[in-house]
Amino acid sequence: MQDGAVTDQPPPAGDLGELSPDALGSALRDIVEFVDDAGWGQPPTLFALVPTATLAATQPELVDADDDSELSPVVQDTVEVAGPGPETGAAIERLLATTAWPPMVVGAALVQEILVLPPEAESDLDTAFDTLLGTPDDPGAADAAARATARSHPGRRSARLVVGALRGGQSLSLMQLRPAPGEEPATDPSGRVELLTHADLAPELRAAVAQTLTADPDS
Repeated sequence: MQDGAVTDQPPPAGDLGELSPDALGSALRDIVEFVDDAGWGQPPTLFALVPTATLAATQPELVDADDDSELSPVVQDTVEVAGPGPETGAAIERLLATTAWPPMVVGAALVQEILVLPPEAESDLDTAFDTLLGTPDDPGAADAAARATARSHPGRRSARLVVGALRGGQSLSLMQLRPAPGEEPATDPSGRVELLTHADLAPELRAAVAQTLTADPDS
């Protein structure tokens, strides 16, 4: 894991095409484990994803000699708003809407903490929305009601969500559930942090991260 700016030097031809199908997932796992080392309560953080070979050639001081990863996450900006909530969501939207990358950056990723609810909470959300019927139009009322219900729901759990995208069109979302008090952190069969995924996990955020890769860095 690297911390620093990336240059505008383009990557050698073919770097993106030579990435394996597992490169993005491995980079996102590296990000989760990097953030997890600092514990829970971390701010949302944006990362550039740079081919490790390119980084070694252009900024060797950022790469360990024994680093055999395909992609190196490079820490960029943090969103200094405490906890999941509308202010954090708005700050993340502003960050992604104003981010563009130099050619050597072949991907981007964002990690943040969120609240997740069990499937049975859907009826509670419906009830929250029902209370808004017959009230004057308020564009933020439904969102505020959903957030308030989520924060107060007894089945809520904190989780860490990491979303990444590559210039080639691949995107992926992974989630780490926070263990309940007294529980051991969940691990996979290899002993690493257990990560969950689903095709419908955070599609809008995946699209927003992907959009940063098509933005013109000179505009």
